Amino acid sequence: MAALICGSLAFDTIMNFEGRFADQILPDQVHILNVSFLVPGLRRDFGGCAGNIAYSLNALGGTALPMATVGSDGADYIARLQGLGIGTEFVRELGDTYTAQCFITTDLANNQITAFHPGAMQQAHVTRIEARDDIRLGIISPDGRDAMLQHAEQFKVAGIPFVFDPGQGLPMFNGDELARFIEQADWVTVNDYEGKMLSDRTGWGNAEISRRVRGLVVTLGADGCDVWVDGQCTHVPAVTPEAVVDPTGCGDAWRGALLFGLEKGWSLADCATLGNRVGALKIAQRGPQNYRLDRPVLGV
Repeated sequence: MAALICGSLAFDTIMNFEGRFADQILPDQVHILNVSFLVPGLRRDFGGCAGNIAYSLNALGGTALPMATVGSDGADYIARLQGLGIGTEFVRELGDTYTAQCFITTDLANNQITAFHPGAMQQAHVTRIEARDDIRLGIISPDGRDAMLQHAEQFKVAGIPFVFDPGQGLPMFNGDELARFIEQADWVTVNDYEGKMLSDRTGWGNAEISRRVRGLVVTLGADGCDVWVDGQCTHVPAVTPEAVVDPTGCGDAWRGALLFGLEKGWSLADCATLGNRVGALKIAQRGPQNYRLDRPVLGV
């Protein structure tokens, strides 16, 4: 069965700063911030949350259907997805705008500063979700504001269980809107920073949120993740990577594994365990879609 992945397809321009941001930013001067980072390393990758999640799920043997919008420069991305065996029937091309562009600078401590141009993503809401026998699962990942709101409603009406994963799109929504997302969703995933913002805006702590859905996962980076079900928390330890090379796309690799496990009917803790293992493999490679997964070794 297929998973419908709502989110962005984007081109990532990834730059490496051979220093630490904290050493270049004066805390008492942030009100007149004017900094420049020399970035000797630069590359351009296929990225965007929907593309990255689809890549991970596909590599694990799942069926990924990204629902996203690209611009006049998106033909290469569509061809790449098709070459990987990922369906593109829900990918729309627009001729009057660019594909979303993400510019990411990473320092030696793996901190990141990101600038994002949404481009075609702002019209992602035009594509509607309808019930279909072969689509049994979905995810709302960062996308255009209207698309996230409307696709959540459409998932609910279509009877398709879905994960609400707001990511960097979370600040676009107020407390009432976030509460509505939670009420519609079956699962919620956030990192620890997003989790605190989600709680602040809704007034619900992790335990309360987990009682309103089938489960909540709060990812903690190198510390693993906390899985909340019915108000009870289970900690899932991290997997130590062979090397820490590039964190870009680790969360999306994790989410692809989450969808794979949910489709298989696994417990949320088992899904998170696989996610941690896939994330550890991804972080050892540069770029969000350049890693390889050995499915027999992973047990899938």
